[in-house]
Parts: sequence; structure tokens; C-alpha cells
Amino acid sequence: QFMLAIMVMVSFALVSCTKEGPAGPAGKDGTNGTDGTNGTDGTNGLDGGTNCAQCHDNTQTLFSKVNQWEHSFHATGEAFNRNTAACATCHTSQGFIGVRNGTYDPAAAGAKIENPNPPNCYTCHMIHDTYSPADWALRVTGEISMFNTTETYDFGKSSICASCHQGRAVSGGMPVPNGPDVTFTGVRYGVHHGPMANVFTGKGLFNIGDGLDLNSPHTTMITEACVTCHMASANGYNYGEHTMNVSGDVEGTETLNTAGCVSCHADAAALLVKVTNLQTEISGKLIELKALLDAKGITAAGSDNTIGGTYPANVAGACINYKAITEDKSLGVHNFTYVRRLLQNSIDGIQ
Repeated sequence: QFMLAIMVMVSFALVSCTKEGPAGPAGKDGTNGTDGTNGTDGTNGLDGGTNCAQCHDNTQTLFSKVNQWEHSFHATGEAFNRNTAACATCHTSQGFIGVRNGTYDPAAAGAKIENPNPPNCYTCHMIHDTYSPADWALRVTGEISMFNTTETYDFGKSSICASCHQGRAVSGGMPVPNGPDVTFTGVRYGVHHGPMANVFTGKGLFNIGDGLDLNSPHTTMITEACVTCHMASANGYNYGEHTMNVSGDVEGTETLNTAGCVSCHADAAALLVKVTNLQTEISGKLIELKALLDAKGITAAGSDNTIGGTYPANVAGACINYKAITEDKSLGVHNFTYVRRLLQNSIDGIQ
């Protein structure tokens, strides 16, 4: 033990006495590395470059459009949950795009859009195809085919709207005026929902009687159709522009947006009176027609659902017209000349 203690003490003394020597001379510099390749200069959007700032600038315009859309029925409605088969082609953004670029086949077995989105910026515009202002181009332009007729129509900038906002083919085919009886089952007999394009053009409904070759001046004078009125100057997110609403609540009062009308109807106050009188008239005709349909047994009081069975062609056709004009929701404003005559002819045809 004594010897072990002596050895520890000696080791400690040796370590304690060890000192670092002076630093040696500096070594030579290493060889410089190869310079990297220069990156491509960014663009300011003025020379056709694909710069995000061309659209995402500091004017806040893009944000205003998004804010309006977020308060639209396109954004807030729940129909995008109808994401299978043909329903998905209009009710979902991916389905609408998919049938146009070949990535979605609504007729395929088990056709379904996973993670469906409601109609949005990408649905109507070519967003992020080029990362330039060309991204604002519309996905649908020019003449479009009407689903339940062989005719086509050019709605101008609104052809993309009319691509979906029109009636579908009637189950069993459209009845023939004064033709054979019609048999159907189910509560949804008709041209489906949203037949605004049919009403605006006077095409694709049960056109019984005469006088239906005449449309209101709206059909010929409003060359851009839907967007002229529905996307006129906005009032916040109450109506106009990307809300697509033609009226909205302004300080507690339901207010019609006349910004798209005043180029023809200079007197806005007189226009509002005209619209009110027209809608009152059309509401009255719809009530009259519905009472007749209830009496024929094709509908029941308090419901617009149909009752399956066999009916005269004119009764079935009048029911189609009743549901179409009801679901058009403009109460004649879209095409007052046609709607007046169509409803009266339908009433006369089943009395």
C-alpha cells in the first residue's frame, strides 16, 4: 500500500509539471473549391416571367375575391358530398375538372372522387397551370351542349356556369305534348335541379303550346349571360362578384344588386317595382299550376315531390315545368316572356 501511494503521488507530480509548448507555424491554405453555377435571375412579372407576384401582389384584390367566394353558396353548400358517378361532375371541383381532362370517368364502375372539394378557384380558372396571369383563363368557353336537348348555346363568359346550371335528361325521356301517357317511379321526376340555363334560353323544358319561340330581351342583349348580373359590382360579401349572389342583406334589408342592370334599366327604383310585380305574377301562376297538379295526383299539397304512377303526357310535362321554374328561383326574371307563356300554356294544357 505504501508503494502504491508513492506511485500515485509521483504520477500526479509528473502531470502537474507538464506544460504545453509554443504553437507551431501556420499551415498553408488549402486549394480553393470550384465555384457553383449561377442561379437564374428572378423576374418582376413585367417581362412575361412566371413570378407568383404577378397574381399574389399587395393590392389585396385576390384576397377580396377569396373572401367573396367564402360567403357564396358554392363554398358554404354541402352538395359536394355527392361525390360519386355523374353527380361528382358538377358537385365536386375535381369531378368537374376530371371529366374535361380525362382523369375522371363518371360511367366507370365505382366512380368516386376522394376528398371532394366544393367548386372553387381551381374549378373555373386554370389556376397554377402557368403561374402567370393566364391562370385566370376559364376552363369552359364557347358553345356548350344542353343535357336534355340536342341544341347548343354560347353563354359568353357564362358558358362555364351553364355547364352545370341546367337540367338533366328526364328519366324515360321528355314527354311529347298531347302524346302517350308517361309512367315513372320516384319523387324526383323532372329535369333535376338548377335549370337556369334552360329558362334563360327557353330550351330543354316541356314546350307545350305556341308563343314559346319568343324570349325576353335578356336572352339576346345580355351577351355574357349569368355573370353580367350575378357578378356585378360587389357590396362587401353580401352580393356581387365572386359571391355570385344577385341580392343580399344590406343593413337588415334584402337588397337587389342592380349594378349589372342599370346599363339598360337606368331608373333603378322603377326596375325594382317591375321586378316585384313580375315575381308576384309568376308566383301566382306557380300556385295555380301546383293546385292543378295536386288535383291530378302527381304531387301532393305541401310538397313538390312527385308521386310515381302513370299520367297523361301534358300532366307529366306540366309537372316538369312547375319544378323547373320553381328551382330556377328567379321567378321569371331570367326570361320573363318565356316563363309567362310556359306556365300559362302548362295550365291550359291540363285543365
